[in-house]
Amino acid sequence: MFVFPLGRKGRGNFAKPRNSRTPLQAQPGAVSRSAGNRDWGRVRINLVVGFLCVLWIALWGRAWYLQMLEGPRLAEKARRQHMLSELVSGRRGMIYDRNGQALASSVEAKSVCAWPRKIQDFEHAANVLGPILGEEPQEIYRKLSTARGHFIYLKRKIDDSGAEAVRKAGIAGIGLLREYDRVYPSKHLAGQLLGFVGQDDRGLEGLERSMDARLGCIPTRLIVQKDAKGRRFYLREEGIPEPRGEDITLTLDARMQFFAEEAMEQVVKESGARWGGALVVDVSSGDIMAWAQVPLFNPNNFRESSPLIYRNRLASDALEPGSTFKPFVMAAALQENKVTPTTPIDCEGGKWVSKNFTIRDTASYGVLPASKVLRYSSNIGMAKIGLSLGASTFYKYLHSLGFGQRTGLPVAESGGKLRIPRDWSEIDIMSTSFGQSISVTGLQMAQAYLTLLNDGVFKPLRLVKTDALVEERRKRVFSAAATREVSRMMKDVVQEKDGTGKRARLDGVSTAGKTGTAQKADHKAGGYGTKRLASFVGFFPAESPNYLILIMIDEPLNNQFGGVVAAPVFREIATRILTYAGLTQPGLRDGKPEGYAADTASRRLRKLRLADADIPAFMENMRPAVKKQEMRLPYHLAKAAESIPDVKGKSVRNAVELFARGGIVPEIRGDGTRVVRQSPPAGSAWPEDGKTAEYILWLSEK
Repeated sequence: MFVFPLGRKGRGNFAKPRNSRTPLQAQPGAVSRSAGNRDWGRVRINLVVGFLCVLWIALWGRAWYLQMLEGPRLAEKARRQHMLSELVSGRRGMIYDRNGQALASSVEAKSVCAWPRKIQDFEHAANVLGPILGEEPQEIYRKLSTARGHFIYLKRKIDDSGAEAVRKAGIAGIGLLREYDRVYPSKHLAGQLLGFVGQDDRGLEGLERSMDARLGCIPTRLIVQKDAKGRRFYLREEGIPEPRGEDITLTLDARMQFFAEEAMEQVVKESGARWGGALVVDVSSGDIMAWAQVPLFNPNNFRESSPLIYRNRLASDALEPGSTFKPFVMAAALQENKVTPTTPIDCEGGKWVSKNFTIRDTASYGVLPASKVLRYSSNIGMAKIGLSLGASTFYKYLHSLGFGQRTGLPVAESGGKLRIPRDWSEIDIMSTSFGQSISVTGLQMAQAYLTLLNDGVFKPLRLVKTDALVEERRKRVFSAAATREVSRMMKDVVQEKDGTGKRARLDGVSTAGKTGTAQKADHKAGGYGTKRLASFVGFFPAESPNYLILIMIDEPLNNQFGGVVAAPVFREIATRILTYAGLTQPGLRDGKPEGYAADTASRRLRKLRLADADIPAFMENMRPAVKKQEMRLPYHLAKAAESIPDVKGKSVRNAVELFARGGIVPEIRGDGTRVVRQSPPAGSAWPEDGKTAEYILWLSEK
């Protein structure tokens, strides 16, 4: 055992280490000295990493909570804010005349709607919207406060300025929905035939109703997406085609329609008649070129008219035809060899009493050949011819001509009244022979005359040009020889000085026709009263008919005879059609032996649209003999600009009307109320005849 001596210096062989401490010296300062040497950078990194891990776990937890627990509720809330369920009806199909003139079109309109649950202050909204919509604020407040559903309409299809004012008001819960408003650019032109549509764009009358399945489209409820400002994205951009109805082209010629309406309007006014109607038919094709009815009716303002005005009487009113019915009886008698043109018929001196039934003529006639019975329109002579046929044979011919049946045209029509043979008495046969005891429509009369002019072969009328002709075996009603003989008799009615239809005679054109003055039944008195239906049916040229014109004037006051009231209207319409078509009588021009000769410039004018030229100048250039005052410009058709107008900045409605005057219906692109761009540019020329071009208007919300 070694013992080291204690001492400060030199005591022992080992030196004490520099950092060595005794146990008593190390304990008091151990903690402070160790902390002073710790790596604080690593500590901070560990703390940040730990915090991020906690945050990451919290975010994932929040995401799980939002997606798994709150996900369905939040998704539904977002869908309500950015997606909207809309009943999309689409644009209704256009209606054109045979030359492409727009008769009915659809333009974009805005409807003011409300989501009451999103409106914070009903009173404020009502006070702001009242002056804009032209309604009492109290009424708007009532609609908003009593609304039971999530959505209501405040006003449908307002004008562009009103829509802009609603948009600028910026009321939460008030919006604008796009709809389509039906517009009839030519106003009253063929108004009763076209009919009109209601607020929901469904046809209510006329062709709009009967052809609603084709013109309209089945409304489709779609989920559409909105942007931040609440504007709907285009359906095309979503890959969904916007629904659209089928366009329809009618056989009507807008200019002939105007000629017929103007002539009928004048005669109804001058005669004090209840109403008047006219049909113009192209004989070779059966196309109805004009369908005129007066008083005139403007479908744009259908709420201002009564059903008596917009009722399509030419198709739906069945009346006793009177003497215009006699040519069919004569044709049947000729076909059955009961008479010949020279067969003598005793007309009893103007009065015939048979079986307590008295028949009278307007003049005292003795024995007349059958041809003159028709020329003088003898009731007695026709009654005797009808008796020779018998009930069964008589009925067979009338039924084959289409009487007692609907024609099948897409209009609301009456089938008339034609009793079966066993219900006929001898008196019924006699009265039917001169147009009583039977009721027919103007449409049925035109159909029967078309068969007569088609060499006795039944030919259907056609109103819709886009419909294909039905190829079927056509039944023969009369022989060609019988119909030609009747046509010659009808020519004498007009061309001979003693014919009842001499006022329908055309200068330089052979014309044929038949007058009618039918008594109207007085249901209160139980017999015939004093009121009459004056009518005239004619065609030209007599030898090879080109056009058939039917005139009906109901209850004229000044003069009731068809030869006096209706025949001059035929002459007026026929003269203007001849001028418009550039047709002339054989032998009167260029020495051509037969058929019509047509002026080249005049023939081109048939292709012009309704507003391409001023009608007075147009008529003067074609035929100097036509008086200027006879060719008045219709007040409902403004003259088109010489070139394409500048419509930028204009409302959609105004722009479409300006293009419609030139016979063009532009394509609308975009969603808005104002035109911001157009193609072709303003100042470009209108399209030449036979050429088509694309006309586009771009819209904007601003």
